[in-house]
Amino acid sequence: MSNRVELGQVHAALMSLPGVRDAAVHVVQQVPGSRRIVAHMVTRTPLAELRAALESRLPSHLVPARFHRVPHIPLLPDGSTDRHALAELTSPEPEPEPVPEPDADATRAPEPMPVPVPAPEGPARHDTHTPQDPPATVPVTPQQHTLLLDALAHPDAGRHVEQLHWRWRGPLDTDRFTAAWQSVFDRETVLRAAFAWESGPRLVLHGHADVEVVRHPAGSVDFENLRERDRLRGFDLRRPGMLRLNLVDEAAPADGSRPCVRVLLTFHHVMLDGWSVSVLLQEFYRAYLAGGRLPGGERRPDVRDYARWLAGQDTGPARDFWSSAVPPGAALLLPAVPGPATGLSGTGRAEARLGAGRADRLRAWAASCGATEAGALQAAWALLLYRAAGTTGPAAVGFGVTVPGRGIALDAVERLPGLLMNSLPMTVRVDPAAAVPRLLADLRDRALDIASYEWVSLGQIHRWSGRRADDRLAESLIVFENRRRGSDDLRSALAAQGISVGRPRATGVRGMFPVTLHAHRDVDDSLVLTAVHDRSRLADGDASRLVAQCARLLCELPGLKGGSASVADALASLAQEPRVRMARAPAATARSEPTRGEPRP
Repeated sequence: MSNRVELGQVHAALMSLPGVRDAAVHVVQQVPGSRRIVAHMVTRTPLAELRAALESRLPSHLVPARFHRVPHIPLLPDGSTDRHALAELTSPEPEPEPVPEPDADATRAPEPMPVPVPAPEGPARHDTHTPQDPPATVPVTPQQHTLLLDALAHPDAGRHVEQLHWRWRGPLDTDRFTAAWQSVFDRETVLRAAFAWESGPRLVLHGHADVEVVRHPAGSVDFENLRERDRLRGFDLRRPGMLRLNLVDEAAPADGSRPCVRVLLTFHHVMLDGWSVSVLLQEFYRAYLAGGRLPGGERRPDVRDYARWLAGQDTGPARDFWSSAVPPGAALLLPAVPGPATGLSGTGRAEARLGAGRADRLRAWAASCGATEAGALQAAWALLLYRAAGTTGPAAVGFGVTVPGRGIALDAVERLPGLLMNSLPMTVRVDPAAAVPRLLADLRDRALDIASYEWVSLGQIHRWSGRRADDRLAESLIVFENRRRGSDDLRSALAAQGISVGRPRATGVRGMFPVTLHAHRDVDDSLVLTAVHDRSRLADGDASRLVAQCARLLCELPGLKGGSASVADALASLAQEPRVRMARAPAATARSEPTRGEPRP
């Protein structure tokens, strides 16, 4: 019995039994040629009943020879079962079967323990499963594990909540709109998923979740106030359905043109990334065009396939790579000189823009250096980090970068909705005597190396690098958005029904970094830079100066000495620019970077 498919069949049968909260199955071999299946379960149901139920569902050779009751299923960091810890939880002797009590509820699973994540305000959600029909579970991903730890460490319900908004011109049938989204929820497992902590963090895959769509008449709400309220409302991570929509009617145009509705889509980043939402939007439009129903059932791949792929990865090479990719010495992390407390709170935004001509010039210059626009942005940010430190010789600088997480050997991964995008540390050496194209090449090579291991989490990297709990690998993050293109066929089909939809615009919010620099190409092909910052660390004026200095470097680098200026030449172009100041981290958040195991109450 070495066939994983058969073990998966046994596990699935166990998880379908009434009262089984979690389970693990494996094969033991006592003498050569003698193998048997052993099952461990989190349950209050008498084991004899579970055995009898399995005997009616499985071939005899797949019915486990031994059943053990355990308080939880311990997991390794990659999400697979920790066999050593499981053995310590297992009694050496078979457990005597309790005498069933006459209470009709005696065989039901215990009520779920409260999850230590505050429930946000707003209408409660109820899933439709019962203890007799428990939902399946899969391990959380390393990225989710890191975000969950951060969410537990911060009380802000709006943390890691992201939003998209766009305009819908033409007729919009609310019932058809809602039915189309409900059809997508029924199709996509990730939209019916939630989290549980009873035996370590797990992703619970519910059978059903209701979509929430609210339509507001024209003049009844202010869109920006609604957007912020909806973000701060957050999501209850114990409940499925971590995506909702608001529709805001705008006043009827005086010229009699088509009516317009603003659409606000709010989702939690612990479950979805921006690429995934683009996939879901395409499915929604297909469902809307089909009258509100998306043909077919659940589509694969989904989060189950991704969890299986992750469980099959050998973390040894990733550990070796990241142990060397993050140097033991301290890198320069702050994009500003130390400054006094700001006396401010909340999240701020500062924006700068390169027109289409300058953006195209930057792209062409980066390509001539064998790099991309994203690489040019990383080089400019590395220069700002180096400048802020006030050093003169070569030094390492460090910042976070986002990676799509989809360059893996999983079929159709580009259509898989979930959290695959990741934030990883980038460390590069800046030498004032070296040419800027050399810095671009170093960043390109480092990005190519990282691409092989972009599925690990920041928390894992922190542990593997041997850093102290209060050491940070990055104080800033760069997000270069390469958005998934929509379908021309869908746009044409919508237009045939008198509908045009705008391009969704993201509203960046603060996550685990004091400052995050978002970059994207706008509809007019200009390059937009947006710094989303923690105002307790970076005052609004300093944030504006920081993003403006980054934009200035991007404008000037292609022309400095024919595009081959040295780092020192590039820094000299900012000689007259004022220094940006940044306050120290408050004591309560200085150790907020997640570095260790499972979330605890």
